[in-house]
Amino acid sequence: MRGPRVTLEQWRTLQTVVDSGGYAQAAEALHKSQSSISYTVAKLQEQLGLELLKIEGRRAVLTPAGETLLRRSRHLIDQAMQLEQVASGLEQGWEAEVRLAVDGAFPKTALIQALQAFLPHSRGTRLTLREEILSGASEALLERKVDLAVTPWVPPGFMGETLLDIHFIAVAHPAHPLHQLGRKITTHDLSQQMQLVIKDSGIKQNRDNGWLGSDQRWTVTSLESARQLLENQLGFAWITTFDAVDPIRNGTLKPLDLDVDYTKHGTLYLVYAQKDICGPATHLMAENLKQVARAFMQAQPSCSELRTQE
Repeated sequence: MRGPRVTLEQWRTLQTVVDSGGYAQAAEALHKSQSSISYTVAKLQEQLGLELLKIEGRRAVLTPAGETLLRRSRHLIDQAMQLEQVASGLEQGWEAEVRLAVDGAFPKTALIQALQAFLPHSRGTRLTLREEILSGASEALLERKVDLAVTPWVPPGFMGETLLDIHFIAVAHPAHPLHQLGRKITTHDLSQQMQLVIKDSGIKQNRDNGWLGSDQRWTVTSLESARQLLENQLGFAWITTFDAVDPIRNGTLKPLDLDVDYTKHGTLYLVYAQKDICGPATHLMAENLKQVARAFMQAQPSCSELRTQE
């Protein structure tokens, strides 16, 4: 297969001539002679069979063809620089990929913040993100499908670090029949209504989250799906206080007035697949997750606070 006739250095020289405003300025910027710059650009145009630059006064100006090719060449140079950054990272022990599993109860806003903090320092490391429910993340650890996991269960043989305590609150749409009873809601009342439960994304330890044994049950695969169904008056459910705060403030969901405080809570743990051999990118991701989790822990509303906001 024939290789490219034009080198990256030629494209870089053309970019510098245009950006600096002329051959003399480019020569100074690149620490080369002006004749060397002129020769490089002339050779580039000869190899392409196109005029890329024309001189107007004392300034080098791009032709229409030059504008098109220069724009694409900038992407080419950027990609080459990224490739070198990846190679440099690998040389220093940086992984080519970080595989992360995150339980759906972990606040999506916190996850996005952690990813935003990771990207500028990732050195080209790829990220594979698995969004799991209940035992899904721990199962991914056991099967060595991920390097790092945020999970409510630490599987046997692994060590977990407490990342975030999660609280769940029972809610339904303000027009739901449970809110029309005019009294405290009992477990018998709940059993007569449609309950939305979250399906475990794991296979080996599959279970439903918080099912009360109601004859009327719909199973969904994510907390987001449950929230959308709730806001459309389809059933009741326990959702995280993080997911409940905005709908309650907006009036699309309302906490159920239960006769007993059936508060549900759990803990999310940060678990490495093999902490002793994982690379710096995995450690960086873990630190970012811990940092945002601390901030969210401090800002997490309590169930009692949400009940007073309705």
